[in-house]
Amino acid sequence: VQLVESGGGLVQPGGSLRLSCAASGFTFSSYSMSWYRQAPGKERELVATISTMIWSQNYADSVKGRFTISRDDFKNTLYLQMNSLKSEDTAVYYCNARNPFDSWGQGTQVTVSS
Repeated sequence: VQLVESGGGLVQPGGSLRLSCAASGFTFSSYSMSWYRQAPGKERELVATISTMIWSQNYADSVKGRFTISRDDFKNTLYLQMNSLKSEDTAVYYCNARNPFDSWGQGTQVTVSS
C-alpha cells in the first residue's frame, strides 16, 4: 500500500486549497476512503469519508459546508477541496482507507495564517 498526499501549503484565512492523494498497491475502488488531519499536539482526527460505488460522503462537523471530498477511481486518486479555510484547519493532512491500513503516507502540511 502506498499513499502519497500533495497540494498543501500556506494560505490566508478564507482561502482555498485542493489536496490530492495518489493511491497504489490495493484495489482503490473497493475501499471507502477518508481524509484525516493531525494538528500540533493533538491526536489524528477523521475529516471526511467517501464510500465506494454511490460515493456517499460524510464530514466532521468542523468542516461541513466548507470541505468536499471526491474520488477518481480510474486515476486511483482521492481529493479534498477545502474552502473558507480557518486557522484551526492548520494541520498535516493524510489520506487512508476508512478502516485505515497500517501504512500511512507522509501527509501534506496545510497552514492557514495571515
